[in-house]
This record gives sequence, C-alpha cells and structure tokens, in this order.
Amino acid sequence: MTETLTAGFADPVLDAQQCFRSVLDAMARPGRVHAVAGVEPPPALGIAAAGVLLTLVDHETPLWLDPALAAARAWIAFHCGATDAVAGNAAFALSSGMPDLAAFPAGTHEAPETSATVIVQLPALTGGVPLRLSGPGLRSSALLAPVGLPADFVSVWHRNRGLFPAGIDLILCAGNELAALPRTVSVEEA
Repeated sequence: MTETLTAGFADPVLDAQQCFRSVLDAMARPGRVHAVAGVEPPPALGIAAAGVLLTLVDHETPLWLDPALAAARAWIAFHCGATDAVAGNAAFALSSGMPDLAAFPAGTHEAPETSATVIVQLPALTGGVPLRLSGPGLRSSALLAPVGLPADFVSVWHRNRGLFPAGIDLILCAGNELAALPRTVSVEEA
C-alpha cells in the first residue's frame, strides 16, 4: 500500500517567508502568539508545527522525531529531506508534548549556536496554567498559558535558562498557532 502525501505550502516561497517572519517575531517577542497558514499537514502534525518544519528544516538538518509522530516521517522526509538524528545530535526536535530537554544538545559557552531548537506540539496555547515571561524582547512581562506543559515546567525552564548562553530554545505549536520561548526568557507561574 502506498501512502498518499499531503501538500506542503500552497505557495512555497510566500508561505515560507511568512512563517519565517512569524518564528523570528515569536523569538524576539516571547509569548506572542502567531498564526501559520498555507500548509496541509498529515494528521499527526498541526499546521504550525508543519509550517515550522517546512521553513527551518532541510536535507542538511539533523531532526529528532518523537516516536509518537512516526506517522509523519514520510511527509517530513519528502517535503524537508531532513536526516533522522538521535536526540543528542539533533539540530531540531519535534515532540508531541514536552520532552526531556537534557537529551538534546544545549550548545556550549563557546558555541551556543550548536544547541537544538525543540518544536513542541501542545493541545492549545491558551487555557493552561498562566506563565509570566520576562526578559529580552519584553518591555514588561507577558503572559502565556499553554495547555500540556508538565507541572514542573518552571523548574525545568529555570535549569535550561541557567545554561545561558547555551540552552535550548522552544517553539510551542498548537493547531495553526505558535509561540516561542528563547533560552533568554525568564518564566515563572503567574
């Protein structure tokens, strides 16, 4: 039986540019939610997560894929050409729920750019436990209330932030929305 692959971006250049701007703005302004459109992902992927993959991942990018998302592997391989990676060698990771950040490269003080970016699919970016974000990119604190983060997320994030300038950056995706938590942002329960 041959699997039918859904399309990538409807307009590959324009849609990728718009998604890239959304990811950049989300990283620059932590907690701000952005919509992604123009992609028809397989059922295992949300629109935003698929758009981020199509925009940031290519055939030279080692990608760790959560086993729970294995049904999307053929779509990712076809559209992105990403190479499979073990967690410890991943430049990007895609997870359905919050993975153990310690499993991924955090970079070093000399080469912080070698850290992984983890894309986390969540049920929603609103309606969860409110988190107060502060730090670079925010004139005043911002609130984000994603659904599906673990109860100990604030302490997990505190450890990650303590690695600065190394550390993991997160892109949180739910349906067609994304928000980012760069390693520089401070997170506490609101």
